[in-house]
Amino acid sequence: MTAPLFKGVITALITPLRDGNVDEAAFKRLLERQIAAGVHGVVPMGTTGESATLHLDEHKRVVEQCVEIAAGRIRVIAGAGSSATDKAIELTRFAKTVGADGALVVTPYYNRPSQAGMQAHFEAVADAVQLPILLYNVPGRTGVDLANETTAALAAHPNIVGIKDASGDVARASWMRANIDGAFDLISGDDSSYLGYAAHGGVGVISVTSNVAPEAMVALYDAIQAGDFAAARSWQERLIGLHKALFLENSPSPTKYALAKLGLCAEEVRLPLSLTADPVKPAIDKALAEAGVA
Repeated sequence: MTAPLFKGVITALITPLRDGNVDEAAFKRLLERQIAAGVHGVVPMGTTGESATLHLDEHKRVVEQCVEIAAGRIRVIAGAGSSATDKAIELTRFAKTVGADGALVVTPYYNRPSQAGMQAHFEAVADAVQLPILLYNVPGRTGVDLANETTAALAAHPNIVGIKDASGDVARASWMRANIDGAFDLISGDDSSYLGYAAHGGVGVISVTSNVAPEAMVALYDAIQAGDFAAARSWQERLIGLHKALFLENSPSPTKYALAKLGLCAEEVRLPLSLTADPVKPAIDKALAEAGVA
């Protein structure tokens, strides 16, 4: 495979809320912190950004603001997924209009299309907009699993440049490398299994943990790139508690709790998500301390 277009630590950004509205000042602080920490890219309005509950105008404004603040310093891959193909096209087209570097398009959720339906969905988006597209497979959230063979077929499309694989099956990266010719970016969507995915040939991670511990995630990536797997394991062991703690309740509630504890934004989430329950907070506090963040 040739050099990847998207690689490294790419943060799946939360969307800070205050009093029911997007907190743009907090969003700017969070994004500048990510850039200062050395991450390679960000995803605004993915699952972690609460894209399912933000209004369309809010979604577009967050993407636009992200591109404006990043100002070409890091890659911006805009979340543009939907269970409706025409809406996914609209969001991908908007991402291109405001200058995003790419779009992250999730498998259609709830309506559970067939493999043929998913292939047609992604091809329709890729045909409609001349923008690099990352497929996003997250069966635990969507109820559908994009098959390896379907992914390989989609990889032939010139606008489909890679996949965010949040299936947790690290061996899929090896299958992709063996069965896809040319450039196709293999990016983990699961922090806990990222090290294993990288060992199978993955080129980066779209990370929830890097919202909270961006420097540590960059250090993990750098160790992998240097071939120093002893150091990489050390970083992974330091972070593994945090990887787990940030999913003790529905994401991104624990991540927002952690960021609020660090004084970076409010805990607020939008219904039907709820604030992190008090009994869960000590485990997150402990994980923050173990990761060297608190």
